[in-house]
Amino acid sequence: MVIVLKNNVAKKDIEELSNKIRSYGVDVKVTYGENCSILGLVGDTSVINQEHLEMDERVERVMRVQEPFKKANRKFHPDNSVIRIKDKLIGDGNAVVIAGPCSVESEDQIIEIAKKVKASGASFLRGGAYKPRTSPYSFQGLELQGLRFLKAASEATGLPVVTEIVSSRTLDLFLENVDVIQVGARNMQNFDLLKELGKVRKPILLKRGLSSTIEELLMSAEYIMAGGNEDVILCERGIRTFETYTRNTLDLSAIPVLKKLSHLPVIVDPSHATGHAWMVESLSKAAIACGADGLIIEVHNDPPHAKSDGKQSLTPEEFESAMGKLRKIAEADGRKL
Repeated sequence: MVIVLKNNVAKKDIEELSNKIRSYGVDVKVTYGENCSILGLVGDTSVINQEHLEMDERVERVMRVQEPFKKANRKFHPDNSVIRIKDKLIGDGNAVVIAGPCSVESEDQIIEIAKKVKASGASFLRGGAYKPRTSPYSFQGLELQGLRFLKAASEATGLPVVTEIVSSRTLDLFLENVDVIQVGARNMQNFDLLKELGKVRKPILLKRGLSSTIEELLMSAEYIMAGGNEDVILCERGIRTFETYTRNTLDLSAIPVLKKLSHLPVIVDPSHATGHAWMVESLSKAAIACGADGLIIEVHNDPPHAKSDGKQSLTPEEFESAMGKLRKIAEADGRKL
């Protein structure tokens, strides 16, 4: 249930009404706006008399929310959520780029790439320390050593670190070494992990599952937000279809749909969506044109010899060239990159 209050209702009156509603055992989230404020109710709202609420002189209207996701719903939070990570913002109307290798292979490698992607305009550094792979015989990452190398690269460049968590057992290590915790496609519905991430105060980059619907993605975000962590960034990374030419099928339509349904920032991963480096620039342009809040692009200093996903990785030179073109797309839309 959403309660839209009238213009210029005093803060003490909002708090009084909120406390009255909480007495029914319902959680109330208050969103203060310039013209009006909104109360978002989560829980068993059947105990609340809607007609009585509508008669309250402070209330403009009352709406029932039909969608199963509540906190992630734009009706609860009409304004776009803006997430601050150090001195960077995601969701403020501009676009950001997260760049780096699929896997951290050495300290020298990740620091070298971090310096190059920063010089080209990247705002964040990505790199895999723990790698969930389809084959148990594939490179699984440097794990804790990889996290330490990422932290060293961050200290050398000032770039905040984004990397994937695969188990709640390593959560303390991520809280110590990482700025944004990524939940990969395979773990999008690992509900025990999502619940644990809901308890922390660290931004979460949540990737859409291999065959997940948009509503399922938002429900996974809801698991994290229901635990108290509302700093969630959604990521469209392509879904599995009957087409086999590309690694996945990038669902660009998900960008405007997610922005209509939710207030959370949306970024796009063209690298995993295509599996081909030569396609990354084109789909990055399309994603920015569709209104994405950012991109996550794989960049490797020697793609043919990468330990994972070299075929979809840009070289630093290709990344720099692409960034110049992407800035023009963003500028044409009145945004900065």
